[in-house]
Amino acid sequence: MKEFCQKWGKRIATKEMLLIVIVTLAATGVGMWAAQFPGLKILGALIIALLIGMVVQFPIRAWYTKNDPQRQARVKDAAGLIANKFLRLGIILLGFKLNLQLLFTTGAKCLPLAVVIVTVTVLLTYGICRWMGVDPLMAILVACGTGICGAAAVMGVSGSIKVSPKREEEKENDEVTAIAIVAIMGTIFALLEIAILPMMHLNQAQEGFVAGGSLHEIAHAVAAGEGLNDPQLAAQQGVVEAATMANIIKLSRVLMLVFVAIIVAIWWDKRHSEVPSDGGKRKVAFPWFMLGFIATAAIGTFMLETWPSTTGFVNVLGNDVAKIFLGMAMAALGINVNFKALAKGVKPFVASLIASVILVAMCIGMALVFFPAK
Repeated sequence: MKEFCQKWGKRIATKEMLLIVIVTLAATGVGMWAAQFPGLKILGALIIALLIGMVVQFPIRAWYTKNDPQRQARVKDAAGLIANKFLRLGIILLGFKLNLQLLFTTGAKCLPLAVVIVTVTVLLTYGICRWMGVDPLMAILVACGTGICGAAAVMGVSGSIKVSPKREEEKENDEVTAIAIVAIMGTIFALLEIAILPMMHLNQAQEGFVAGGSLHEIAHAVAAGEGLNDPQLAAQQGVVEAATMANIIKLSRVLMLVFVAIIVAIWWDKRHSEVPSDGGKRKVAFPWFMLGFIATAAIGTFMLETWPSTTGFVNVLGNDVAKIFLGMAMAALGINVNFKALAKGVKPFVASLIASVILVAMCIGMALVFFPAK
């Protein structure tokens, strides 16, 4: 126990850790503030925090680390620690946002559809990536980010993948590249859907289903759902409003992250494990934090159903507090990004684009079949 405390004390109680905490917290605050504006709302606070982190690394190098290898190593370690641990904590807290009662009642029809959407999209995107020559690690991260819930899915699934120490930096760069791809893709498709879906004569429930079923980040689905929302039209049509439907189907996809992360952990260990097969037992990198995600979802749902007065408290944990930790993780990831590695993103970007077009078409078809006009 003493050795454990000393080991972590040396990593945490440093000037570099304090510097990274202050910088990432400031980046998160700016991101949450900037995301309130219409032009930046569609990007979301997390992506803005990531971009700030990518920019801030330059003054940190110029003014603090300079040519000091020890400082460079400590800054890298501090940013890596925050990106790793705060991401898991943020995802756990994000569970408070998942109302299981809503999903299993109002959204009962959406859950099996979400399973189909996520399964088809992940397999399709991964297959296209591999066909184009993208390595398995990048391919699975982009596939899960496209099919489930953007940046949170990329980082959540990445936590299920164990690589050798020499590939840790490559893994971090792949994470940033995959996040950038799904962020750009989601923004483009959110704007296109807000502009085009009203011209297709879909009802409000159908428009909301397409937005929540096809868009990448939660922020994208929420922004598109609000942009398409028309309560009076929904009442006339006798269907659920677009914003409500977008939230339900999107959260149904978010729930799939737990199962996908576990499946990826097992699959990666069997197909791509880098542990030498010398008779030693391999240990699957099981994403235990996903069980925390399910636990907070259950606790939050119980609190909302039993004590409605706790709604504000649960929302603060699931939205604000979770976003702070996730934003700090994203900013820390940006601080460590290697810009040269972003060049690897061309092929997976094209793969995600092709898969996203097919995803939108599939969601439109599902919406017409399962949510017909009354």
